[in-house]
Amino acid sequence: MVKFLIIQTAFIGDVILATPLIEKLQAFYPDSQIDFLLRKGNENLLKSHPYVSNILIWDKKKDKKKNLFRIIKLVRSKKYNYVINLQRFASTGIITAFSGGKIKVGFNKNPLSFSYTRKIKHEIGKGEHEVERNIKLISEITDESIFKPKLYPSEEDYQIVSEYKMSPYMCIAPTSVWFTKQFPENKWVELIDKIDSKYNIYLIGGPDDRDACESIISNCNRSKVSNLCGDLSFLQTSALIANATINFVNDSAPMHMASAMNAPTTAIYCSTVPKFGFGPLSENSKIVETQEKLDCRPCGLHGFKKCPENHFNCAQTINTDTML
Repeated sequence: MVKFLIIQTAFIGDVILATPLIEKLQAFYPDSQIDFLLRKGNENLLKSHPYVSNILIWDKKKDKKKNLFRIIKLVRSKKYNYVINLQRFASTGIITAFSGGKIKVGFNKNPLSFSYTRKIKHEIGKGEHEVERNIKLISEITDESIFKPKLYPSEEDYQIVSEYKMSPYMCIAPTSVWFTKQFPENKWVELIDKIDSKYNIYLIGGPDDRDACESIISNCNRSKVSNLCGDLSFLQTSALIANATINFVNDSAPMHMASAMNAPTTAIYCSTVPKFGFGPLSENSKIVETQEKLDCRPCGLHGFKKCPENHFNCAQTINTDTML
C-alpha cells in the first residue's frame, strides 16, 4: 500500500485549496493511505473526509518548537512513501527534510527545498490558480488533469443547518483576517439594503467576527438579517453555503468553502487581484472589483491591517449595484 502525507499547516483557505490533491491521489491510487498534516484549529475541515486516513495536528501556538520535534518524530514513525509539502516556509521544510519519506516533493521557494527529491517552481501572477500550482506537485505520479477543492459535511452538519433553509436565503461573509481584503462595513450595509426583502440574509464567520456583523446589522434598514458568526462549525457553514441563492464573500476562506461546495459565489476583491491565483472555482461564480485604475492596487499578496494610502479606494469605489 502506498502511503502519502500532505502537509499544509497554513490557514483555512490554504487547507481547502490542498484538497484537490486528496481527490486526485484517491482517484489514481484508490487503495492508498492518504494522511494530512495541518495546524491545530483546522482539523475539523477534514474530519468527515472519506479519503483521509489520519489527520496529524501541529499546535503552532503553544510550545511551537517542542511540538515541531514531536511532529517530526511522528511523521518519521509513519514511514511514508511520499511526503508532499504545499508550503513555502522553513518549518514545514524541516518536517519534510527529516520526514524519512522515500520521495519528498515541494515548491522551490521553500528554503529547505534542496533536501527534496523533487521541487516544483511556484510562480504567482502568471495566470495559474493555486490549485493548478498545487496539482503540479503530484503530476509526475498522476497526470496533468485538474481536480477541484471539495469538502464533505456530514449528514449531521446538513441537519443542523436545515432550519435556516426553509425559505430563500443568501450568505454574506463580511470579514477577513486582513483589513484591506475586507469589503467595508458601510458598503456591506449599502448592499444588504438593496437585496430583495424575500431573502433571509445570514452573516457567517467565526466567533471573532460576531461584533463586526452585529455592527453591520445595527446599521441596516431591513429585517431578516441574522448573525450566525460562531454558531456553526466549518463544515456546517459549508453545508449552509451549499444551498444559498448566492454567497457574497471577500478574497478569503469562505470563498474557498464556496468553491469546495460548488456553490454560487460573488467574490469581492479590494486590495488583492484575481491574477494572484486564488479566485473562486464554483461553476456559478463572479468577481467584483473596482473599475477605477489605481496605481496602488494591488498593494500586496495578502493585504494589510490598514490601507497604506489611507483612502481604501480599491474598496470604496466598488459599485454595489454590480454585485446584484
